[in-house]
Amino acid sequence: MIMREILILLGKELRLEWRRKYAFNGILLYIVATVFVAYLSFNLKKSQLSPLTWNALFWIILLFTAISAIAKSFVQEPESRHYYYCQLVRPESVIISKILYNSLLMVVMSAIGLSIYVILLGNPVQDMSFFLLDVALGSIGFAAALTLVSAIAAKAQSSGTLMAVLGFPVVLPMIMLLIKVSKNAIDGLARSQSHDELLMLGGINLIVLAVSLLLFPFLWKA
Repeated sequence: MIMREILILLGKELRLEWRRKYAFNGILLYIVATVFVAYLSFNLKKSQLSPLTWNALFWIILLFTAISAIAKSFVQEPESRHYYYCQLVRPESVIISKILYNSLLMVVMSAIGLSIYVILLGNPVQDMSFFLLDVALGSIGFAAALTLVSAIAAKAQSSGTLMAVLGFPVVLPMIMLLIKVSKNAIDGLARSQSHDELLMLGGINLIVLAVSLLLFPFLWKA
């Protein structure tokens, strides 16, 4: 029953996104514009990006893209829709469907952003498949963590400010691990050297999912 509710809500999110394509296009424009500005800045200086700078700049762009894309998850939904959902579905179905949708959105955005980034700023990555795995884990992790933060912020009056304040400490440990793993992939180091970081990333994602399932029902009733 809960799986059916999740699939219905996920389908609803996809249909809404298809109808209001301006939201998706706006995020896409943000990625393209940010990468292009970075390209112009370094190109005008006629300097080649070091792998360390290339890596850090990519994750900064991806992080702010995630915040821009996921902030609207609960903040922009009218309160009347919240009460309507309360009568129809379980709170666990709502949060899981939101996390799945935002994870899918972030994976797509990350793939597009990385493609444009590589075209304009080059590709110093030696182990590309491992780097893509790291990007996928980061996209899912950002989606899970920021979806919960968006649900918390939606209950406050200054939701936009609270989203930024709560989001940073939540994703900070995650992004430090992501940068380390991606740096190892760029340098072409043995994958075994990143196993601990990957396990920690997977653990953080599971913890965030568990906390979301435990906390969101209380937010739902607030």
